[in-house]
Amino acid sequence: MDFQTAIRTCLGKYATFSGRARRPEFWWFFLFCILVQLVCQMIDAAVFGAGPDSGEPVSLLASVALLLPSLGVGARRLHDTGRTGWWLLIGLIPIVGILILLWWFTRPSVDTPEAERFGPA
Repeated sequence: MDFQTAIRTCLGKYATFSGRARRPEFWWFFLFCILVQLVCQMIDAAVFGAGPDSGEPVSLLASVALLLPSLGVGARRLHDTGRTGWWLLIGLIPIVGILILLWWFTRPSVDTPEAERFGPA
C-alpha cells in the first residue's frame, strides 16, 4: 500500500472501527497526521504568532478532524494483531501505555482464529 492509498482508505473509513489495517496503512496515515500537524503549526505561527498565548486554532481544528480516523485505524491495526480495539485505552497510561501500543503497532499481522473474528486479512 502506498501513501495516497493509505490516506484515502483511512479517510474513507472515517469512523470505522471494524475490520483490519495492515502495517503500511497505519504507518502511512501516522506520517500523514504528523505532516498535517507540522503544516498547521507553521500556519498558526505565521498567522497568529508563536507562543503560549496564540491558541493555535488551525492545529486544534486539524487535531479534531483527524481524531476519529486516527482512532479508527489504530483499532483496526490492533485487530490485525489479534487484539480488540479497546486496547487503545492503554495509551492513557503515561509512557508505559504508549510504549506498549507502539510495540503492538509494529508487530506483524496475525492470521489466527482470534484475528479472523475481526475480518479477513
